[in-house]
Amino acid sequence: MITDTELRDLRAVAGTMIPANAGRKLPGADDPAIQADIVRTVGRDLPRVKEAIAAIATKAGGGFAALDVDRREALINDYYAGKSAPAVTLGRVILGAYYRDDRVLTSLGVEPRAPFPKGFTVEQGDWSLLDAVRNRPQLWRDDR
Repeated sequence: MITDTELRDLRAVAGTMIPANAGRKLPGADDPAIQADIVRTVGRDLPRVKEAIAAIATKAGGGFAALDVDRREALINDYYAGKSAPAVTLGRVILGAYYRDDRVLTSLGVEPRAPFPKGFTVEQGDWSLLDAVRNRPQLWRDDR
């Protein structure tokens, strides 16, 4: 379960990562519907999300939500630069909820619906971009 203090800081972190864009009529990741989606779907990621929120609050001296926007951005950028598992998990959870929001999907020109049974048409890209991966040496052990 996420405490009220953790929710406050999560909302502030999410809003700092993805602020609202009034010109494009896009919500920020601190939007109540997006926050509710995060809380509802966090599941097994909850311990790492709580760890990330606690680390960010500690770096902020206990009051991340009270910092001004520039200090928030600097702190978040510094925290994410470490690429720790909690930081990556928190980012993934926030981004996942944001891009599930119907308003965001609509702004991207994607019909806000489940991908099945209709599916989505994806433009073919340049498959030669995978050549570097195909040509690298084997990374796993072959025990055949």
